[in-house]
Amino acid sequence: MPTPNISSSSARGFRRAVSELDSKQAEAILSPQFIGRRQSLIEDARKEREAAAAAAAVAAASASETTESTETIVFEEKDGMAILNLLFTLKGAKTSLPSRALKVFETFEAKIHHLETRPSKKLREGARVGAMDLEYFVRCELRSCDLSTLISTLKRVSEDVRSTKEDKFHWFPRKISELDRCHHLVTKFDPDLDLDHPGFSDPVYRQRRKMIAEIAFHYKQGDPIPRVEYTAEEINTWKEVYSTLKSLYPTHACKEHLDAFHLLERYSGYSENNIPQLEDVSQFLKERTGFQLRPVAGLLSARDFLASLAFRVFQCTQYIRHASSPMHSPEPDCCHELLGHVPMLADKTFAQFSQDIGLASLGATDEEIEKLATLYWFTVEFGLCKQNGIIKAYGAGLLSSYGELIHSLSDEPELRDFDPDATAVQPYQDQTYQPVYFVSESFSDAKAKLRAYAARIKRPFSVKYDPYTFSIELLDSPQKIHRSLANVRDELHLLIDALNIIS
Repeated sequence: MPTPNISSSSARGFRRAVSELDSKQAEAILSPQFIGRRQSLIEDARKEREAAAAAAAVAAASASETTESTETIVFEEKDGMAILNLLFTLKGAKTSLPSRALKVFETFEAKIHHLETRPSKKLREGARVGAMDLEYFVRCELRSCDLSTLISTLKRVSEDVRSTKEDKFHWFPRKISELDRCHHLVTKFDPDLDLDHPGFSDPVYRQRRKMIAEIAFHYKQGDPIPRVEYTAEEINTWKEVYSTLKSLYPTHACKEHLDAFHLLERYSGYSENNIPQLEDVSQFLKERTGFQLRPVAGLLSARDFLASLAFRVFQCTQYIRHASSPMHSPEPDCCHELLGHVPMLADKTFAQFSQDIGLASLGATDEEIEKLATLYWFTVEFGLCKQNGIIKAYGAGLLSSYGELIHSLSDEPELRDFDPDATAVQPYQDQTYQPVYFVSESFSDAKAKLRAYAARIKRPFSVKYDPYTFSIELLDSPQKIHRSLANVRDELHLLIDALNIIS
């Protein structure tokens, strides 16, 4: 059973584990009996990857029973149309052959989205240099019923016809309204199901949780977030957590968190006697950094949570922990979200860092999602930074956890410089406080390093967020890149004009 003075909860997004220690029992800080987090951010992503691998194995077994012409072809199907990526080389050495291959696509009325030539695989393996040392890459769309025949016909004029798994990517939202489809819940520590949950034997609390969860289940992007009238008991729980953590912030929290926390107290109803409403906090964030909150009913999948960050949307719980255990929460609640995450999202540089993680996740493989989840864990959740030569906390898992906040800035853990390549594969600890924390020189430095890391993630495209239309633009052709560059040039002209005016 959980110890009453220690908290552990799953690192949210995928919901995270956050430990909290009762300030009245400070003697337990040095050697806490820590109860493991129910589900970590990284474990969530790992389970998704393993499930996908199992599904792929089943699909591969099924594919072996299909006809030879399509047994190795990977494609997506939507509304009777197949979308696929094909690689092939040409038979013979006649210069007219490329037109013969392209004629096949024309015959079946296939719509070509992208066409390019690449150095052939045979050349890389040491074949002689010649006219046919190129292979063709085609991304196309055609009627699903014609797919098998097109492949068979293409093989008559081409060689080594295959699809490329490296160019296949997971669906992701392109418009902010499509976040309504990103609601894949995974198993959570549920008061209705888990005997160890503090609220399991409290039918009033369980009914209350269901009512608040319904708000998230029925929420549509763009709607105002419905308000919750919190009870006196819930406010008392918030008060104990709020006052305990606030006493540590001046000495342990980074400057950005402190500055934003004061503004939230002034403008968004933050006080020990009031639980802020998500709609009010969301409006505050929009004005500061363009981030907004969205109510969530439980544990989201890692991929869905990260995709939300790409649109500057933070999935936020609205319920509060059980009154019997104010300094212990087996799951994330609004204490963790509002005290740990929200103040940091009010800082422009940190907000961009968070969005960059989300953008890097779009279309990424399951393996990359797991690495990005690990980066999220050691930065957004449990990150430290240097300020005026002093180590401060900026991770929400620390800033909402009395016990681990003290531990992270003590002499016990090992501190390492933030390096995305090393951080992304660092083993995490979910049975006790982290033995290792990563320290960033600054948020700007962390952002630059993250972007360099994300640039090496293999995707057949890049992405750009359009803040005017709240949409993701796919940069997968020279034409689209040139259009984006034209927009950048327009903005540069505005800045140059501004410099000329003030000079």
